[in-house]
Amino acid sequence: MPENQTIDQNVDNTVDKTEVTSTPKQPISKFGLQETHTVEGVDYTFQFPGVKDTIELVDRSKNRFGNIIDSLYYQEIMDNVIVSPKVDWDHWDTNNGLREVMALADNFLGRQL
Repeated sequence: MPENQTIDQNVDNTVDKTEVTSTPKQPISKFGLQETHTVEGVDYTFQFPGVKDTIELVDRSKNRFGNIIDSLYYQEIMDNVIVSPKVDWDHWDTNNGLREVMALADNFLGRQL
């Protein structure tokens, strides 16, 4: 609806002069957007590192043929996406759900791009 447009007619066909002012939509930054998922009883919070950083972390996770190396990609996710709890490889020796958490994090990143 254009700014300051006047609405002339109500549902019951009575005339009413109501001024409607719209505010232009401001783009909402996705940087820092968070999402939490519970896997095997542990709450994992993901945080979006930004578009450029996400693309760069994916690039760092590829081999010379452009294929994703899981160990590199998972490390990038642990370092740059999972903000709570802070996890490393030792975490997965005592907690189940590595592939599920990584798939959720990958899906989270993909939805932001």
